[in-house]
Amino acid sequence: MTRRPARGRPYDARVDAPRRNEFGQPIGPAVEWSPREPVSPVHLEGRWSRVEPVAAHHLDGLYDALVLRSPDSIWTYLAAGPFPDRAGLNAWLRSLHDEATWFPHAICQADGRPLGIASYLRADPANGSVEVGGIAYAAALQRTTAATEAMYLMARHVFDDLGYRRYEWKCDALNEPSRRAAARLGFTYEGTFRNALVYKGRNRDTAWFSITDAEWPAIRTALEEWLDPANHDEDGGQRAPLRAAR
Repeated sequence: MTRRPARGRPYDARVDAPRRNEFGQPIGPAVEWSPREPVSPVHLEGRWSRVEPVAAHHLDGLYDALVLRSPDSIWTYLAAGPFPDRAGLNAWLRSLHDEATWFPHAICQADGRPLGIASYLRADPANGSVEVGGIAYAAALQRTTAATEAMYLMARHVFDDLGYRRYEWKCDALNEPSRRAAARLGFTYEGTFRNALVYKGRNRDTAWFSITDAEWPAIRTALEEWLDPANHDEDGGQRAPLRAAR
């Protein structure tokens, strides 16, 4: 798909006086906007990772990585799991496909070995908003360059290919690793929805994060500078830490 041109200076409510309508009421800035293409499964390829729609050929690799070689604690903040066998994991993956608003993707190493799952969900092409969620990383994928690159690839597709205005990240408010990951990737914390969900017999307060299209260019630059091969050794280890611009 053709990337959309960069937008002009974004409106900033902190420094720009709001517009007012004919009744003297403050209203939001004018937006030149038309509905975008719906989100759909996509293949994305980077230097250290590949993102591709979950398919049957991923099952054995995902079972090995997520179940056999990872602790049960990776499932604590997900509605599903841990799984006692391959059939349980397969049933969960099938349930993701059955959700009309979910588009599950396998997070793979560059050689194609699947090590995790992440989904686009709750897409709203009319308003240009979509969430990334249902993220399950195997122990071998956590805190790796491939993990960061996969999130960069998914965000870049949303903003640069689809032209969306808003990219969301939500998690259990008690899930501190997820909150840190969101901040590291450039998401801005927006607030917490109390008593938002019940899962695994317990309450979930949901923390909301987002990136907007006005913020994305600076965040994209920070991510691309961090992902530059010159910033990594032969094993993918970072030389300088990521500090995504927000």
